[in-house]
Amino acid sequence: MKRVGISPGRRAFLRNVASAGPAAVAISAGVAGIAASSTAGNASNWQPKYFTPDEWSLLVALVDRLIPADSEGPGAIEAGVPEFIDSQMNTPYGYGALWYMHGPFVAGPATLGYQLEFSPRALYRSALAGLDEQVRKRFSKRFDELDASTRDSVIGELESGKLGIGDVPAVDFFTQLLQNTHEGFFCDPKHGGNRDMAAWKMINFPGARADYIDWVEQYGKRYPLAPVSSA
Repeated sequence: MKRVGISPGRRAFLRNVASAGPAAVAISAGVAGIAASSTAGNASNWQPKYFTPDEWSLLVALVDRLIPADSEGPGAIEAGVPEFIDSQMNTPYGYGALWYMHGPFVAGPATLGYQLEFSPRALYRSALAGLDEQVRKRFSKRFDELDASTRDSVIGELESGKLGIGDVPAVDFFTQLLQNTHEGFFCDPKHGGNRDMAAWKMINFPGARADYIDWVEQYGKRYPLAPVSSA
């Protein structure tokens, strides 16, 4: 299962994710229209604008296992990923306004991209409810009450599609959740995630500095300046 959180490969994994395009992540969040403050607090005192209290507890517990904090750096919680996702839900992106959302909705290969009828906010609402129901049936507990190993096992079943969670296919929910977690972790802080640019600092990404041409060909040297938000 390709999740973040296993040292010593954690930093390398995150660098690989970031190499797919920190700029692209920032752009995708920007298109969604987020302008939330990166100093909004942490997941424990954030008041969700879209998710219900039960949905929020489940979401926080999920992203915490996708990118947990460890000795090498912050996790999704410290970076404000849950807040980022919650904020996304009330943007055009969350409503699916940026996607083609007309039928027919038919199953197709992954190469065709997203094919479901659910906007992101509708997908989360349906999938979180279905996941919560399955976890309560199996363990007589909420997901956030499970130990870390059991949470990881449940997430593995989501990723492999072995856990039925209702109308939303488990694989599609896992894919959406992981994508939004990566976005919230690596985005420009002005979009509500990557609090204090912690993820950028961890991978030594310079951010939106207007000019660092002097360092482009200084191979093997650590870039000495702190990252900068485009804000």
